[in-house]
Amino acid sequence: MSVQRTLIIDDEPDIRELLELTLNRMGIDTDAAADLGQARTMLQHTHYDLCLTDMRLPDGNGIELVEWIQQHLPNLPVAVITAHGNMELAVQALKAGAFDFVSKPVDLEDLRNLVQSALKLSNTAHQGKNLRSRHELLGDSAPMQKIRGTIAKLARSQAPVYISGESGTGKELVARLIHNKGPRADHPFVPVNCGAIPSELMESEFFGHKKGSFTGAINDKVGLFQAADGGTLFLDEVAELPMSMQVKLLRAIQEKAVRPVGEHKETHVDVRILSATHKDLDKQVTDGLFRQDLYYRLHVIQLTVPPLRERREDIVILARHILNKIAAAHSTKTPEIGKDALNALLAYPFPGNVRELENILERAIALCEGSVIEPEDLQLPEHNQTSGLESASQLDEYMEDKEKQALLEALKKTRYNKTAAAKLLGISYRSIRYKLKKLGIE
Repeated sequence: MSVQRTLIIDDEPDIRELLELTLNRMGIDTDAAADLGQARTMLQHTHYDLCLTDMRLPDGNGIELVEWIQQHLPNLPVAVITAHGNMELAVQALKAGAFDFVSKPVDLEDLRNLVQSALKLSNTAHQGKNLRSRHELLGDSAPMQKIRGTIAKLARSQAPVYISGESGTGKELVARLIHNKGPRADHPFVPVNCGAIPSELMESEFFGHKKGSFTGAINDKVGLFQAADGGTLFLDEVAELPMSMQVKLLRAIQEKAVRPVGEHKETHVDVRILSATHKDLDKQVTDGLFRQDLYYRLHVIQLTVPPLRERREDIVILARHILNKIAAAHSTKTPEIGKDALNALLAYPFPGNVRELENILERAIALCEGSVIEPEDLQLPEHNQTSGLESASQLDEYMEDKEKQALLEALKKTRYNKTAAAKLLGISYRSIRYKLKKLGIE
């Protein structure tokens, strides 16, 4: 394997020497340039695996070089060195396409982590590896083609990404793909639903705790940040974080360090942060429910996942994929979707998006008597184009409760004979088994 080479651009000889010495000790060859003009000439005549540039240079700034590299050498990772505390420029560089940034005075551990990740990415690009995984976004619609292109670009960066979209659109899948297609793919992807953690346990969950640090802490616990070290931490429903936790989260992201509850020293962590919520985060900030400084740290790049009703041409592909998956899980033959059932799906607004489509088809397979799914098997709720997710959810809960009551009544009347109960309700034995399992009735 050939030795990898990095171009270092900085007008301060002491900084250049420190960077070259650090990279040489990692077994990486280096060249150095003192300004943008010299750097561009060297980049045009020599192959590099990484470019590391200072932000302030005699004939311009690092962002100009980032933009030039994006245009002429799009597969070359470029990282910028910023003045301590100048997050605005760092964010600007990330938006322009920089892989990552380090702040002065340069922390050598942070630098080594950055270089290793960037060279891994560069190596993958040059070897032509196809970082595909079992997780893929399905659909040939224009919005999905655009998102796949954006994911590929975002995977080549370490910038924090904020993923917005309605519930059920697949925000976690998008986050997982950004992770899987990037240089952190062989490290953990740790998803966490911020709304599902009790507020009194949040600090312990995120940062860990020492044994005996509070009542019930019977062992040391590794927090989510440490579990994701070297990989990606996906903060789903980030708008649900209470203000007190927002402050601590901001500090952990800024300092790249966490302190477990009951511990006196901090632990260095190297994680990429991806976040998502179905709420309007801008409005949360305006309403004083979400800290503006944390918003700017998480919201460097935004990616919006479209609702299913805005990409109806993908419904057929998605439906067939979901049916194949469900049938394989139950070791049964995949049923066909009848023309009328397909038209019903295409006309339905899907307030619950892809997740709702999965639920509808799972129910349809259970209710389908033959090998073709008919409209009545779908049991689509009454709808209008303005019906929202909340009303659909309330309707589902109401219908589920009524269904449960009817099932329990039929079972009591037939002394819990499922075959007789199914006959009484006018449904198949297969259907009653499915409904009992779904509703948690033994």
